[in-house]
Amino acid sequence: MQAAHDRSEDPRLATLALTSLFLAVCLWRVATPSIAYFDEVHYLPAARALLDGSEWINAEHPPLGKHILAAGIAIFGDNPFGWRFFPALFGAIALYAFSRALWEASRLRFATLAYCWLLGTGFQLIVQARIAMLDIFMVAFFALALWQLARAVRAPEEGRKRLALAGLALGAAMASKWNAVPLAMLPGMAFLGARFMAGRRRLLVSKRGAPVPGVSLLEATVWLGAVPLAVYFASFVPVWMMAEHPFGDRGLIGIQQMMLEMQQSVKQPHPYQSTWAQWITNTRGIWYLYEEVDGAYRGVLLIGNPFTMLAGLPALLWCGWVALAKKRIDALAVAVLFAASFGFWIVAAKPIQFYYHYLLPSCFLLAALALALDALKQRGMAPVSYATLAASAAFFVFFFPVLTAMKLQDSGSFVTWTWIEGWR
Repeated sequence: MQAAHDRSEDPRLATLALTSLFLAVCLWRVATPSIAYFDEVHYLPAARALLDGSEWINAEHPPLGKHILAAGIAIFGDNPFGWRFFPALFGAIALYAFSRALWEASRLRFATLAYCWLLGTGFQLIVQARIAMLDIFMVAFFALALWQLARAVRAPEEGRKRLALAGLALGAAMASKWNAVPLAMLPGMAFLGARFMAGRRRLLVSKRGAPVPGVSLLEATVWLGAVPLAVYFASFVPVWMMAEHPFGDRGLIGIQQMMLEMQQSVKQPHPYQSTWAQWITNTRGIWYLYEEVDGAYRGVLLIGNPFTMLAGLPALLWCGWVALAKKRIDALAVAVLFAASFGFWIVAAKPIQFYYHYLLPSCFLLAALALALDALKQRGMAPVSYATLAASAAFFVFFFPVLTAMKLQDSGSFVTWTWIEGWR
């Protein structure tokens, strides 16, 4: 954890204000388009089937995200607002939780607010917050876990409660989408590493030392190991209550093996598939929507903010350098989280990959950029920091029509935003 700065004022209210603005933008005309688009055509039928208890479909993904979509339909009706209300809400939760996590880790007010701004104007979060897909739930729960973990380290007197909440959130993230699984193991490994480095003679039961004094390694194993697994497996309980499901007489472990086989079985090339190299260079986008609907041509383009996705790359290198040279643990955490979430897709045995898999790594890339901008500001280069934030907002405003399915002039309007071939 970065040492607290005596003059750093907690930006909680400012962060809440920015988050509220983001939520308002997410909910603005969220019912447009009025049709199901992109992967909504897979997840909405699965949510409806959960509601009527008829069958379990879309079985390659864990069930929690689809339960949340089903709750939206049950509360608000089977309509576009009901489909997308909870994704919008969880998008705002992710923005707030990530910002609070960075505050607890760094205690840098400017970095925290810059991160909230960069993440809110980074394109990917708002696009995923306005569509009924599973990724936004996974990201939001993982962000909540990071917030609680950072708070547990910052305030050991709250350690037990915060670790318990983190364990619940980690389990919910895994139960929403498997992308969170590699990262869910990191907190427990970090706790073990910190205790081992402290040289405690009673490694399992000693409650002294980092990262959370007052909590033993044995107890941490419960909160960060057993609890997440219990939450994950509990999300499958409703499956056995349905009239039909594809799992047969498989047990919980057998179900996971079947899901893995289904994930790896998709090998048919897709026109929007991409590679990890295209993700970091932001050179391959996805048109979630581009057609005439609701009386006009409308489009939804998933790319990263053209400026901050590239500016974040040297910031990541800087985080790695200051983590080693100056022992900046907040910078180290950001770099490790990016490396783990991004590196997983380099080695993953999933033959067809898409840019939305970069959503979680991009959140850490923007955290690195926020820390770097704070460092520039402290070194008397505030104009550069504020210019970066202004540029992020300017790109966001320019691309806003194709981030939110606004009315376009005609069928050829997409060329306004497709600056490179990979965005077509």
